Amino acid sequence: MTADHAGQVLAIYQAGIDEGDATFETAAPAWNAFDAARLPDHRLVALGAGGEVLGWAAVSQVSARRAYAGVVEHSVYVHPAARGRGVAARLLQELITSTEAAGIWTIQSGVFPENTASLALHARAGFRVIGTRERVGRHHGVWRDVLLIERRSPAIG
Repeated sequence: MTADHAGQVLAIYQAGIDEGDATFETAAPAWNAFDAARLPDHRLVALGAGGEVLGWAAVSQVSARRAYAGVVEHSVYVHPAARGRGVAARLLQELITSTEAAGIWTIQSGVFPENTASLALHARAGFRVIGTRERVGRHHGVWRDVLLIERRSPAIG
């Protein structure tokens, strides 16, 4: 993922935001804020035959504390027209490969319980639900629960 992909990446992010079950965010940030919040070595795009961005995946640092150096939070978003074609699964697998190669032992995220497609995708990739954060935040005036999911790398002891 580079700045050349910015417009398409942010448009895909906004499409996910607009659907209402992907994030607490209500608008995609400007590229400079998006870019600064994600680790540069673990940002991926899936490209179509014409070079268009079909989806993206990226990670953010969970904490600056050394004890959490191997823990990241991730996001995966796919353009609505590209869903059902294995794009998210491929992105997630490539992200797992990338993070494990860098010594990252845990990938985590928060997922709304209503986002059953995301939960199924992550379960197939070896993620597990480790808890429910009940009424953790308000989204469009409604309290929402978030399921905390994680994948602990079997390759990193």
